[in-house]
Amino acid sequence: MTEASLRPIAEWHDVDRQLFESSILPRYEPAILRGVVGSWPAVQHARKSPHSLRGYLSERDNGSLVDTLMAAPDQEGRLFYDPSMTGFNFLHNRLSLSKVLEQIFGYANFERSPALVVQSALVSGCLPGFVEQNVLELLDPGVAPRIWVGTAITTPAHFDESNNIACVVAGRRRFTLFPPEQVANLYIGPLDHAPTGTPISMVDFSRPDFERFPRFRDALAQAQSAELGPGDAVFIPSLWWHHVQSLERFNVLVNYWWHASVEGRALPSSALDCLLHSVLGLRALPAEQRRAWGAIFNHYIFDPDSAAADHIDPDCRGILGSLTPEQQRNFSALLGARLHSAKATKP
Repeated sequence: MTEASLRPIAEWHDVDRQLFESSILPRYEPAILRGVVGSWPAVQHARKSPHSLRGYLSERDNGSLVDTLMAAPDQEGRLFYDPSMTGFNFLHNRLSLSKVLEQIFGYANFERSPALVVQSALVSGCLPGFVEQNVLELLDPGVAPRIWVGTAITTPAHFDESNNIACVVAGRRRFTLFPPEQVANLYIGPLDHAPTGTPISMVDFSRPDFERFPRFRDALAQAQSAELGPGDAVFIPSLWWHHVQSLERFNVLVNYWWHASVEGRALPSSALDCLLHSVLGLRALPAEQRRAWGAIFNHYIFDPDSAAADHIDPDCRGILGSLTPEQQRNFSALLGARLHSAKATKP
């Protein structure tokens, strides 16, 4: 894959919260936010030297254990399945951030070494004081940042159910993004078993097998890509597929996930769970029943012009109406009870 041939992600400069909320967020398109966290103390240390940032992080480490992944050198940093696809090509561990940093800097002395990465550790849990000193002004303070620290790692294309702002603190990262509708051209692996927690593309972007994955060429035609350095960030809208490569021997990223809301109503925590349940309940039905359910789903969910509940008195619309938080919780509890009951009655 030639990165230079891909369309660049749109770049924005001097982004503040007003610009982000009025001009970037509504577009539902990825955006590079150049230099948006360039004033962070952590970024300033990274620009000085990797050792300076290591010291800054180690001084704030409270010793809490964080999730760490390690892959053998022959995996070339790509997080993926094992050959049987029953497991993954890396090992899990729990280490302090300072211990991880010690190992990363030790590996830098070797030409070939294991890949090591801290995955999605809550900053407030392991680096007290970091959040107060390194503030992303674009979001509410209640959006909790997570930190990723590691060697050169490749995370296969996957999506998140939340919006995401990923801020590069140290090293360089290459992001390659695809619109959600490219799902068929990315050759997605198992929905319920993936190294990232959400489904991933089976294509190795560094050496794509176009005989096995011919439609991947069509995905590349729709791809957007950019390389980020310290102080830069990327906004990734929910459900956009993103392939992420950290390119240096020491890389640090801080990201922020948050759910959208509609008219003040929080969205479900996992629409992927809805998809899994639909696959379980509908995929094996006869074709005519799948088409019928497709029409019903389209009417109630996917058709933007549908007036599915307009003929019902507003006070009687049930789940189709405007729900209070308590009503949302009640419906969720009812659905959970039904699923539990169905599972219990199966032979």
